[in-house]
Amino acid sequence: MDTKQTEKKYVFNVKGMHCNACVLLTESELGDHPNVSSVKSNLNNRTVEVCGDFEGQEIPAIVEELNKKLSQHSLSTEKQENVVKWSDFKIALPIALVFLVLFIVLQKIGLINIVGSGDVTYGTAFVIGIVASLSTCMAVVGGLVLSMSATFAKEGDKFKPQLMFHVGRIVSFFVLGGIIGALGSAFTLNTGMSFALSLLIGIIMLVLGLNLLDVFPSLKKLQPSMPKFISKHALGVSKLNHTLTPLLIGVATFFLPCGFTQSMQIFTLSTGSFMTGGLTMLSFVLGTLPALALVSFSSFSIQNSSKAGIFFKTAGLIVIIFALFNLINSLVVIGLISPIFNF
Repeated sequence: MDTKQTEKKYVFNVKGMHCNACVLLTESELGDHPNVSSVKSNLNNRTVEVCGDFEGQEIPAIVEELNKKLSQHSLSTEKQENVVKWSDFKIALPIALVFLVLFIVLQKIGLINIVGSGDVTYGTAFVIGIVASLSTCMAVVGGLVLSMSATFAKEGDKFKPQLMFHVGRIVSFFVLGGIIGALGSAFTLNTGMSFALSLLIGIIMLVLGLNLLDVFPSLKKLQPSMPKFISKHALGVSKLNHTLTPLLIGVATFFLPCGFTQSMQIFTLSTGSFMTGGLTMLSFVLGTLPALALVSFSSFSIQNSSKAGIFFKTAGLIVIIFALFNLINSLVVIGLISPIFNF
């Protein structure tokens, strides 16, 4: 019998889908199932369409089987209502305010430039990396790490692959960030262009922050992402069976759909310097290291944590603060408004 004649289409709801990284990871992991021929995720309604031949299994059994392939999400036949848990803000808001006070103190001593000329210092890039690592935009990287950990653990090698992954990630962010910075030297940015670039970064950060709050579902379609064909090829590296695969996966994360990474890449282009661009991206990736290392060696997942809502809302509020500061400073630099912050 023709396999295609026995294939059926199933539509499941996806729990924990927040961004384009979730879409890519869900499609990639479910696509690895031997009975699945095609997968298409939809971020707007948080569903996934699966085509395949499950040999007459009942829907609950299919859901249970497919969930075994997912590292960061889970499927359900019940529609995922967008219920805002406002009580999370009771904890998230005070934490974000504490971070704000800390940032202002660091601004005072010159370690982090949040309310200055609009430039991003290495300290600021590091803090943005920390926030990114606690957000849903790192779901795809966390999923890669968990998948890789499970694969190599079966072969009795737990430490070396993790080390290779992180080394590949750190080195590639420095080198590729440097290349982007060097490419930027070919462009002469006048005041207007610098303002437009700074404004773009601020708007991207604002959208990222609002999406992390999970209060405005319609904004998800505005979130920028790497072109899907590039991201898919980058994610495809994880399927290579080679000793150097963990190293290559680390390199590939530079091209995965993380809005935070892309906003830093845009800024790096404006530096016009290999060293400045490289060090900026290095600072950012070092900020993501603690949380990713925790995922690597303990299989911890914020995405599946009972406190995930608080994590994401706190991160969202902090990112919104970053975005507003940068947007206001952009207007100050170009002379449209007078300085507001004098910390």
